[in-house]
Amino acid sequence: MRVTRYREDGQTRLGFYDEQGLVEFDVAARAWAQATESDWNGTIDSLLDLLPNGRCYETAKAVEQWLSFGIDSPPRTDLNEVQLLVPIPRPNKLFLLAGNYAAHIEEGGETASERAATFPYVFMKPPSTTLVAANAPFQIPSVSPQNIDWELELAVVIGRTAKGIAEADALSYVAGYTVINDISDRQFCPNPDRKPRERDRFFDWLHGKWHDGFCPCGPCIADTVAIPDPQSLQMKLTVNDNIKQDASTGQQIFPVAAVIEFISSFVTLEPGDIISTGTPAGVGKARGEFLGPGDQMVASIEGIGSLVTTVEAAAA
Repeated sequence: MRVTRYREDGQTRLGFYDEQGLVEFDVAARAWAQATESDWNGTIDSLLDLLPNGRCYETAKAVEQWLSFGIDSPPRTDLNEVQLLVPIPRPNKLFLLAGNYAAHIEEGGETASERAATFPYVFMKPPSTTLVAANAPFQIPSVSPQNIDWELELAVVIGRTAKGIAEADALSYVAGYTVINDISDRQFCPNPDRKPRERDRFFDWLHGKWHDGFCPCGPCIADTVAIPDPQSLQMKLTVNDNIKQDASTGQQIFPVAAVIEFISSFVTLEPGDIISTGTPAGVGKARGEFLGPGDQMVASIEGIGSLVTTVEAAAA
């Protein structure tokens, strides 16, 4: 099952998603209840309600199965007729991983470590200002318009509170998966006339992750039935129809479950928290290629869908 948030006729709606269109959940649930003489008179507050560990998940599964038969089911709404929204608009925490694919580390001129010899490098982005929806434009930051890069990533949406979780149990805390493009400013240099300090290089890198709009996310969330194994998904990112990244989540140094174990060992994960699990090889920096106005990125992950982002010039 894949679900999404969208705007139609000025209203925010939640619905089932596929490439052929959308079906609003509330409309579908009422039609299902009438057709099957089932009980439904509920309300849903967020997509988490429709996902594993959500209070309406069993109903959502039943409605989706009924819709699949296509008998007297509500019509689909064309994707071009709605505005897709960020699936989880304001997660309490938005974590991302650096250096979780060996080939990406090596294309940057460094040597990848074995999993047993290191630990996941985790950082954060401010969710309220970096997250942008599928099909929404991304604006190059005027403060640093050069060296803007793409990073296709599988993201995990947490479904229930997790603290001190073992890797073997970690996937049971997952609500679903989405696509993230961890856009990066590779040469951000605040105050270029500054006096050099020991940690400048690290903070230049970190600040280059935080510009507004630097985390496109969507177009939907696929539940854990649709994606039972997050380590077997094909990933592809194109820029202007040219393939830049082509990999598999099976190439991750730290798989999803290990990442959840690591973060939850010292941070309480809450429903709706997002963990983006790092990017494979093929970023622009390794090619000497960067994004410019008019470019279009399509970040796709098997079983989830395609996150389309168009680049706009910096504001005057």
